[in-house]
Amino acid sequence: MESIKKMVAEKPVVMFSKSKCCMCHTIKTLISSFGANLTVYELDELPNGLQVERALLMLGLRPSVPAVFIGQELIGGANEIMSLHLEGNLVPLLMKAKALWL
Repeated sequence: MESIKKMVAEKPVVMFSKSKCCMCHTIKTLISSFGANLTVYELDELPNGLQVERALLMLGLRPSVPAVFIGQELIGGANEIMSLHLEGNLVPLLMKAKALWL
């Protein structure tokens, strides 16, 4: 889990993904559509991707991707991000993390 902390440090929005995951693509597109400064780690393209995926599972994420951190805080997966968006709370959260400026 220490590796995850290092990967999300000092980045406003971080998403752990897999390159062929359709929900990951959807969440990336959603967050990027606001102009957010999004850092994406594709687990299937990282040399230590399997260890990172295990650490995400240890954090309680099921499935392990997409996993979104905003302001260095684990927000969750696709369901949590979509719920925040539909409630009108995603953009304010991104703004608070200084991921975007409107």
